[in-house]
Amino acid sequence: MSKNLKVILGTIAVVIVFGFVIWKFDTQEMVSDDKKGGNLTVVSWGGGYTKSQVEAYHKPWMAKGGKKINSEDYNGGLAEVKAQVESGKVVWDLVDVEMSDAVRGCDEGLLEKIDLNILPAGDDGTPAKDDFLPGTLTDCGVGQIVWSTIYAYDKTKFSNNTPKTMADFFNTNKFPGKRGLRKGPKPNLEMALMADGVAPSDVYNMLATKAGVDRAFAKLDTIKADVVWWEAGAQPPQMLADGEVALTTAYNGRIFGAQNEEKKPFVIVWDGQIWDLDLWVIPKGAPNKADALNFVAFSTDTQRNADQAAYIPYGPVRRSATPMVGKHAETGIDMKPHMPTAPGNTKNALQNDFAFWADHQDELNERFSAWLAK
Repeated sequence: MSKNLKVILGTIAVVIVFGFVIWKFDTQEMVSDDKKGGNLTVVSWGGGYTKSQVEAYHKPWMAKGGKKINSEDYNGGLAEVKAQVESGKVVWDLVDVEMSDAVRGCDEGLLEKIDLNILPAGDDGTPAKDDFLPGTLTDCGVGQIVWSTIYAYDKTKFSNNTPKTMADFFNTNKFPGKRGLRKGPKPNLEMALMADGVAPSDVYNMLATKAGVDRAFAKLDTIKADVVWWEAGAQPPQMLADGEVALTTAYNGRIFGAQNEEKKPFVIVWDGQIWDLDLWVIPKGAPNKADALNFVAFSTDTQRNADQAAYIPYGPVRRSATPMVGKHAETGIDMKPHMPTAPGNTKNALQNDFAFWADHQDELNERFSAWLAK
């Protein structure tokens, strides 16, 4: 090879390497810029629930010219929000949280205040503050849906004698087999007390006392050896399908999805259900706060609130949306009877006491962790 050719090839190699370095640097900068605010990062619980939000909220939002949405999943709680806010490196713009976390996060300064005047009136003209159900709007959160923790079983595993009450869930002599429970004190303590004969109306008064907490843990002791713990909402229906548990607590929407989309032979027991609210919150210092606020207003209007119920049986929080709940978008099933708030499902139901958990979450988490470690 001639000396001149070697020089030319060497020069070309240097140019190629230099060009690659410049390209890689530019690409990293683009990714970094995107994280800084190129897209709207919306965080939720995954599965059928996130799918319902994507179909009812995200796609219509982007079709109207809204900022592109990056959808991420998590398992709830404030730990990640707290870490981002305290580090000054906030990458989430909007998070779907339970009410107790919305209250605590606001009290601890982790969340942006939301001016409720941004919310549109109902389709019937009712001002937003009157259209939303009582207690679904807070200083830092805007309600989306009413959902429920229930328990369920596979009907092929039982003969004529089937579980019907919360007491049955705790009766491993009458209904043998493993039990699936969400790993944490909520809502297991409430369910334990109801199973032990405490009326729903008395549960939180009882839990506010040491004797009541002791009683709840004592009831949990009766099934502790048979418990399989779950953390993500996708786990309970899979545990039932695999035969890992005989009965499991679960989110009603997850079991509905398994029943009607996967044709699983599961049965929901509504007795002792604990219904709850989920809200949109914005982490303090979110990179796209203005867009997040616009998305909150858009996704909680009457039409969107009703549209979500066409994908998952979680009830609307707007009065104007309730009459618009119809059939499932894919299966054609009438959705009204599957809502936690349907008349046939509310006997012995308990509404989660958000204020109680905002005040007692930390101490009961510690008590639960100590109990679990025994």
